[in-house]
Amino acid sequence: MLQNTVENRLQVILAQPRGFCAGVVRAIDIVELALQKYGPPIYVRHEIVHNRHVVESLIAKGAHFVEELSEVPDGAITVFSAHGVSRAVVDEAKTRGLPTLDATCPLVSKVHNQGRHYIARGRTLILIGHAGHPEVEGTLGQIDGPTYLVQNGAEIAALPLADDTPIAYITQTTLSVDDTSALIEALKRRFTDVVGPETRDICYATQNRQTAVRDLARLADLILVVGAKNSSNSNRLREIAEGIRRAGLSCRRRQPSGPDVAGRC
Repeated sequence: MLQNTVENRLQVILAQPRGFCAGVVRAIDIVELALQKYGPPIYVRHEIVHNRHVVESLIAKGAHFVEELSEVPDGAITVFSAHGVSRAVVDEAKTRGLPTLDATCPLVSKVHNQGRHYIARGRTLILIGHAGHPEVEGTLGQIDGPTYLVQNGAEIAALPLADDTPIAYITQTTLSVDDTSALIEALKRRFTDVVGPETRDICYATQNRQTAVRDLARLADLILVVGAKNSSNSNRLREIAEGIRRAGLSCRRRQPSGPDVAGRC
């Protein structure tokens, strides 16, 4: 154990920005306000956010987290999580007459709208994202038209499409900017008619936090990412820090230029 001495004292640098984005805060507030207005129990399809402390706090107040609407009793107030849901889930809730509140992040809804826009213009849609992630499943279920999910360059190369197929792409909002940029470039090398929003679908909060971790990884000996193992955001931050350390891009630590702000190399 480190002794609390001058020689062994640790310098702790906090990333800035850090913590929840506005979309997550909004989703948590929706559940909190629903509990206050309607009283418990409130049912939430999927974790409102991948954070154990938040989820346990809401459970203690009367929220119930479920994976399928079949677990929701008739007539119960139901909240859709920040990740978004498919149209099939929305239709099922309507058929059952469940009163619902939609806590989908507005930036995720923006991706849904972009996908519909491209499909309406006759393009084949490519979704860059992680198979099985709740946001990806919701997005796939929100778009009527030919859509392919790709996770890496090999899957792009294996797409059963002619090279001159007019395609468009959208992205999961919580990906690494670097990885997404590489896959967009792979699409442009493979296909001759490609449109899409570059990396703007990766939300500004995600990009800002990834930038903060890049700065910290060049500055600190150890990075602690405080988050859930099933959180895409948390895992991308860890991967970014590991990648920079493996590349040998760390430098000698120096004092940050201001409170809670990591200095640059």
